[in-house]
Amino acid sequence: ASSPDEEWPEAEKAEKLARGAALKWASGVFYRPEKLEGLGQYRNRETQRNSSIQSRLKSTVQSYLEGVSAGLEQLRSAAQEVQSACQDLGAARWALIDSADRFQGLQQMRALMAEHVQLASVVQVLPQLFSVQEMFSHTLQLLHGQHLLEAHAELMMMEHLRDDILSQLHLRGLSSAQTTVLSYFGGLQELNESLAKQLWDIVGNSLRLVREDPVLFVTAVRIIEREEKIDDTLLLEATFLPPGRPKGWKQKFYQVLRETITGAHFHAPGMDAEGPGLARHLATLQKDIVSELRVVKDLMVQCVPAHYNILSICTATYHQALTSHLQDILREDLDKQALFLLLEWALRVYHSSEMMGHPDLLPEVDVSALGPLMSPELVDQTERKYVVKVKASVLEWMQRTLEVEFKEWFREEEPETDHQGFFQSALPVIVMQMLNENIRVASLITDSLQQKVYNMALEELEAFLGRLREALVQCGKEHQKDRTIPKYYVAYLLAMLNNNLALSSSVSSLHPDTARREVPASLRAALDRTQKKACQLLLEELLLDLQPLCLQLPSRKWLSGSQLVGSMCEVIDKYAKDFSRVRKPIFTLLLTESELLVASQYLRALMQKKMVCKNEEERGQLCDRLLQDATQLRDLFCGLGLDQSQQSLEAVFALRELICLKDPALLSLEVLGFITKYPDVSDEHISTLLDLRGDVSKEVRHMVLEMMAQHPQVLPEGYRPIFSTILVPAPELPFCIRKGKCA
Repeated sequence: ASSPDEEWPEAEKAEKLARGAALKWASGVFYRPEKLEGLGQYRNRETQRNSSIQSRLKSTVQSYLEGVSAGLEQLRSAAQEVQSACQDLGAARWALIDSADRFQGLQQMRALMAEHVQLASVVQVLPQLFSVQEMFSHTLQLLHGQHLLEAHAELMMMEHLRDDILSQLHLRGLSSAQTTVLSYFGGLQELNESLAKQLWDIVGNSLRLVREDPVLFVTAVRIIEREEKIDDTLLLEATFLPPGRPKGWKQKFYQVLRETITGAHFHAPGMDAEGPGLARHLATLQKDIVSELRVVKDLMVQCVPAHYNILSICTATYHQALTSHLQDILREDLDKQALFLLLEWALRVYHSSEMMGHPDLLPEVDVSALGPLMSPELVDQTERKYVVKVKASVLEWMQRTLEVEFKEWFREEEPETDHQGFFQSALPVIVMQMLNENIRVASLITDSLQQKVYNMALEELEAFLGRLREALVQCGKEHQKDRTIPKYYVAYLLAMLNNNLALSSSVSSLHPDTARREVPASLRAALDRTQKKACQLLLEELLLDLQPLCLQLPSRKWLSGSQLVGSMCEVIDKYAKDFSRVRKPIFTLLLTESELLVASQYLRALMQKKMVCKNEEERGQLCDRLLQDATQLRDLFCGLGLDQSQQSLEAVFALRELICLKDPALLSLEVLGFITKYPDVSDEHISTLLDLRGDVSKEVRHMVLEMMAQHPQVLPEGYRPIFSTILVPAPELPFCIRKGKCA
């Protein structure tokens, strides 16, 4: 047999731990000799504590043993009771087996009972079944007499009877008998259709009835509500759905109402889509919609349940129908007036206090949540169509204006003048008024339309200026053929310059928004080209009068004191008086260009190699004549208002210095100063001037030209060329025998 320590190793381990802990405690307490005096007290206290622990342990073990004993006794008692219950169940089982034959009779009794209940139900409804045909006739009479509530009550009663029968047949699986029942109640379909027809007729005339006879409309709504509740109940039960259910008369009510509204206003055949007809149509729509919505808000809302949201439904119907209707209209080829009317009506009138924002409709009617009447894409598309139509109209109008203007140039009288005496015509006023009016009208719709029309106006004005230049060129060609036609050619050119200046100053005011009045560079360039073309034609006219006089320069007769320059001054003075009929910036420009023309023509005449000074005396005469002519011309232009510093005639004075130089050897230095001041002068020009002197040797000429080659000139910025426009005749080849092909 094993020892107790081997059976309980945990106890041995616990005892060792306890002994170790006790030794540790004792060594800690009695580490001094004087502490050993209290050893007896410690032994007594520990003995008492051990006795207390042992008594508690014995008590606990005793209570556990008593509990185990009671549990065993209860288990023994339960086992006896279970055995007794099994014996009783066995006895009951044998008793049931003995009684099984008697239950067959009860099953037959149950079947007879069910049959009795069915027969009793049939007996109860037989009177109603026999009176069905009579009820059909009576209900039909009630419908014809518009006693709708009574008719509907009888109709519901017959439907209830039919549905009960069909439900019973459905539950018992007698589907074959359902056909017979449906055939017997076949008249219900006719009654339903007749009632529905009257209801939808009433709904279709609801806007009139709520004003004249609201009782009839309320009756229709009550019947629809009854049917809606029946539908909801049957759908909720979901066991058996009778034929014809759900009827969905509430949705049909909304459908008929929408179709009535749409058909009454938006399907009118043969509508005139042009301006006046469309305006009348839109005005009628505006008036009718406001009137009918007022009826719905004030009267119809009171005749239907609140959950119908009848005002919101009608408002949305009008809104959606209008959206579709406007899209249909916009598919037509509309003129600009019609397009403007549609944009104004959809974007301005529709939301204004004259229509959907009418005080009588607010605040219940709110179309802000329904979206725009025209989508942004459709608005942009319509605006572009409108701009195309306006552009065609503007083009036609401008073309007609230009044709009238062109004819006026050939009149036998001068153009009209303003209060300051400047020539002008009605052209800029007509053009700007037309463009301004179109931009102003567009601003009544949207900023985007205004910007589109503004851009179009600038493009058309630029194109118009191009056609105006072509007309000026055509007029110039006619004048070249016969200078008496037009009679007041110069005056009308001056009027066109004033007109162009008026257009230039007015174009920036076309846009109402001062921050967006920037004139495109292409339009400014077109205005500049028109101004230059008119100035060019005027200067060509001046040139034609100056050329016969310039052809006589230089000559011996001229040197001896002819009045050529005096005649030139008379011509210039005459044109200057004409130029005074244009406004100052143009007048100054014409005067400057005329002076440049006179100076270049004078210099060109000197360089035509018509004369060579034979001696020093002739050179002196030439210098004197150049001084007198240049001084006379300079004084003339100064008197006309052109400052001496702005004149090109200074080149004549500088050229004179080259002619008057006594010592040809100093020509290189003089020519260097000349080309520095006039960098566009060429070798040919200098060579021709040296020829005019008549005393320049080949060596000096070579030295001068060599110096020019060593000092190439660059035109400074802002320099006005004068010599580059003057062509020098080519020298004749000295080895050619005759003017013909060289051998």
